[in-house]
Amino acid sequence: MNTTYFRQFTDIDTKEIAPGFFSKLIHTANNTINFIEVKAGNSVPDHQHVHEQMSLVLEGQFQLTVDGEVQVLDNGMFAVIPSNVRHSGLAITDCRLIDVFSPVREDYRNL
Repeated sequence: MNTTYFRQFTDIDTKEIAPGFFSKLIHTANNTINFIEVKAGNSVPDHQHVHEQMSLVLEGQFQLTVDGEVQVLDNGMFAVIPSNVRHSGLAITDCRLIDVFSPVREDYRNL
């Protein structure tokens, strides 16, 4: 198998990127794709970064606050968070999420 193009998701190490947030990270030339599992009750505090972020809920309920607006996202819902906009999140239930960042999250690449 040519690993330049094809890889196994199971070969990606799981990393704890924030307390209770367990991620498998894929980095492309322009994006970081973050596959996250988080248990109910875990949260990420209010923060901002230069990266545009798209957050998609695959399973569970995740409360996302973006620029002061609170929304509970459930299966199939997503949010687009512009660069430098403050946001935070709370897992209402056990969740599986996908976050896509542009440009690449170099801080995540170096975990």
